[in-house]
Amino acid sequence: QVQLLESGGGSVQAGGSLRLSCAPAGAPDRTYCMVWFRQAPGIEREGVAGMGNDGRSNYADSVKGRFTISRDNAKNTLYLQMNSLKPEDTAMYYCAAAGWCRTPPLTQPDAYDWWGQGTQVTVSS
Repeated sequence: QVQLLESGGGSVQAGGSLRLSCAPAGAPDRTYCMVWFRQAPGIEREGVAGMGNDGRSNYADSVKGRFTISRDNAKNTLYLQMNSLKPEDTAMYYCAAAGWCRTPPLTQPDAYDWWGQGTQVTVSS
């Protein structure tokens, strides 16, 4: 059973930055297909950014140019650097993982087998 441990959420003002982290625990030491989703109250869950097993990344149009996804293979940790944050970025952010993918699908949450508990990001205007 893979557990995903997220950290890095918080409250910032518009224009600020945050970095989210997600590390698989209790899992074989290998790379995974990993994605960040977010969900705000009353809004459908949205795929934000993802990285496939071979390093290919994928971004939602709403975050392109502001968010950067990366992975530290030595630490087996996925990061989401979020810059130029906007109030509309406010949501609970979830890390999700699957065994393998080339380009991680952002519109298919059912494609992911493991989910973290979420970390709250709040951006004030």
